[in-house]
Amino acid sequence: MIFPKRTCTCGELRKENENIEVVLNGWVSGVRDLGGLIFIDLRDRYGLTQIVIEPENRPDLAERAKELKSEFVIWAKGKVRLRSNPNPNIPTGLIEVLLEDYGVLNKSQLPPFEIDDSIELQEETRLKYRFLDLRRPSLQKNLILRNELYQIMHKYYYENNFIEIETPFFMKSTPEGARDFLVPSRIHKGKFYALPQSPQLYKQILMISGFDRYVQIAKCFRDEDLRADRQPEFTQIDVEMSFIDEEDIIKMTEGFFKLLWKETLGIDIQTPFQRMSYKDAMEKYGSDKPDLRFGWELKDISDLVNNCEFKVFTDAVNNGGTVAVLNVKGCAETYSRKKIDELTEFAKKYGAKGLAWMKLADGQVNSPIAKFFKKEELDAVIERTEAKDGDLLLFGSDKWTTCFTVLGALRLEIARQTGLLESVRDKFAFLWVVDFPLFEYDEESKRYVAMHHPFTSPKFEDMQFIDDNPGKVRARAYDIVVNGAEVGGGSIRIHDTDVQQKMFKLLGLTQEEANSKFGFLLDALKYGAPPHGGIALGLDRLVMTLAGTENIRNVIAFPKTTSGLSLMDGSPSTVDEEQLKELGIKIINN
Repeated sequence: MIFPKRTCTCGELRKENENIEVVLNGWVSGVRDLGGLIFIDLRDRYGLTQIVIEPENRPDLAERAKELKSEFVIWAKGKVRLRSNPNPNIPTGLIEVLLEDYGVLNKSQLPPFEIDDSIELQEETRLKYRFLDLRRPSLQKNLILRNELYQIMHKYYYENNFIEIETPFFMKSTPEGARDFLVPSRIHKGKFYALPQSPQLYKQILMISGFDRYVQIAKCFRDEDLRADRQPEFTQIDVEMSFIDEEDIIKMTEGFFKLLWKETLGIDIQTPFQRMSYKDAMEKYGSDKPDLRFGWELKDISDLVNNCEFKVFTDAVNNGGTVAVLNVKGCAETYSRKKIDELTEFAKKYGAKGLAWMKLADGQVNSPIAKFFKKEELDAVIERTEAKDGDLLLFGSDKWTTCFTVLGALRLEIARQTGLLESVRDKFAFLWVVDFPLFEYDEESKRYVAMHHPFTSPKFEDMQFIDDNPGKVRARAYDIVVNGAEVGGGSIRIHDTDVQQKMFKLLGLTQEEANSKFGFLLDALKYGAPPHGGIALGLDRLVMTLAGTENIRNVIAFPKTTSGLSLMDGSPSTVDEEQLKELGIKIINN
């Protein structure tokens, strides 16, 4: 097909372009016939330009234009002129193009929905017709922002002497966390590749190979139970460095964030970022990824209530647990008994058995549990929580982790319900969470598991506890948090074979199992592994943060549903019996 190619895009014409002849290519966004004038809105990814036909002067064009419908693809030729009624809401709002000629490059069926950001659509509909959904300006803006991030990342790490190296998609299955996606081998029947959950092992081997600064935009895959903010395939900025310590990784990452926020949003962020230990984050905010844009710090009151007459509290403390309080400032009247009951049900989702509460009004404590406390005990609680008339106190009492996790979840939920989160949505709060435990104890399997991954180095000063009290060992790990979302995490790695073997043993792996799963890494560590460490930054999450969206599917071109389905192309799908036969696979229907 031969057609007039565009001389400019639909988003670039301004008043300075008055009287020039232009050719535009794009999609018809809408047609409005006002009798004396016919307006055609033409759209491409750069913007929208209004085209006008004057039926009195060009009756032929007016007649032809009756064929134009939404989403027709056309070329349009005309002269730029100033609008008599400017539209200040779009960059091209001062001009329009007086149409001289046009042609239809392709017609469109009636779309199942209008290409308009203001229209609310079912997500299933959007994902089924993703090729139309991606024409919406908001999604195009997000993907353009994503591309900006790519370019900034490439430039920043190149200028800091990093080498981009691609690691394999087909690798050995080493399931220690989430399930692997498995790929059967046709040639080696009965054997499987795994899609990478992370390039972790390969980037460590690159350090051993002498590539002291590696970076990659890596696609990763995890066959885990899905959540609203998770995808089975995701993208991360993968970084590794040799001959460094934590400070080098943190400084390099902060430099990238500073450039990224400046280049994409025009915002100067202050470095270095605040740091907080895992313990402090949990005890102050009930989360290892706290949102610091608002206050509402938790208070531990275990020492104040260990002798009170409220058995729920005393039992928790006497059994080695914790009692803590969230002071929801000024919300006593906002939360009726019915609403507190709803909060109780919410808290139970995070492990709470119930939810004790107190309200302060006119210097008095209103609560069904107040009768179990002496006046001096109540006064002590009020003093520590800095409670005043109009405040609502919510109590957690359980094991340390459960107590603070419940209150942390309530802190965020109430901030959402009261509009507090909405009021700070344009702010950014950056935080490094450090000093994580190296291990956490899994009650189901009755063994220790790695809090991050089994290649994380323990802190030197805690090595004395590793044999007798591994739960006390802290990791040389660090997570970067923005506005309550973990956007990256990393650690200094183990570069000593003996320490790595000890780590595997503590995690319950026999020598044979360790060699079977990780023998290639253990071998590589024997040949002069340098001290090294790195970080993985969640690219999808970063774009979400920059774009100000809470839906991960708004920043990925072709995402899956929460159940892992691709509604547009119908995957996953069945395959031919012949394909299964070639792979030596038989489907068993349970």
